[in-house]
Amino acid sequence: MNDTKNIIIVVLITAGITWAVFNSISFKNTNSPQANSESSSQVSGQSADSHHAASSIIDETVFKNLAGKKAPDFTLGSSTGGDITLSNLKGKKVVLFFNEGLMCYPACWNQIVELSKDKRLAREDIAVLSVVVDSSADWKNAISKMPDLEKSTVLFDATKSVSQNYGILALPSSMHRGIMPGHSYIVIDKKGIVRYVFDDPSMSLQNDMMVFELGKIN
Repeated sequence: MNDTKNIIIVVLITAGITWAVFNSISFKNTNSPQANSESSSQVSGQSADSHHAASSIIDETVFKNLAGKKAPDFTLGSSTGGDITLSNLKGKKVVLFFNEGLMCYPACWNQIVELSKDKRLAREDIAVLSVVVDSSADWKNAISKMPDLEKSTVLFDATKSVSQNYGILALPSSMHRGIMPGHSYIVIDKKGIVRYVFDDPSMSLQNDMMVFELGKIN
């Protein structure tokens, strides 16, 4: 009887040692450099895919590549009543000031007003258009807060389709990059060719620069 008990004890001890060794080896394999490397690669791969998806929206080249090409045509409703079509402005130098509109107070509002007040830009052969992503109804609230805005010609790109077509949503000046415009300028000559583009993350007044760039165009 005692011999039988001894045999059972030995078997149990042997089984316990075998189980412990097996689990020890499995644990080491799971935490080996190779396993960690594979795990990291999977995580990195997911991160890279996510980053690529996000960066595909942030493409500044669309905006930068406008220079020297015909400006994409568009028709938008305006604060002065009726629609304005860009191609109908041929024969005039055009400044497009894309901005966030109502949400960008006071920086964008101030620039819109200053552009309309500048006598150097108040010429028959120059059209200064501020493009916002608000509706005409919402813009009335801005005018009630800053009456000088009523003197400006504001275009309503409520669907953001024009801003997107011009690559405006992808620029560093945007406080909501990939979603909203920021503080960006496009200068177009009398033939409808883009002559200059400028994105301004500092959101400062750029009248002097616009006047300078317009002066290069005959």
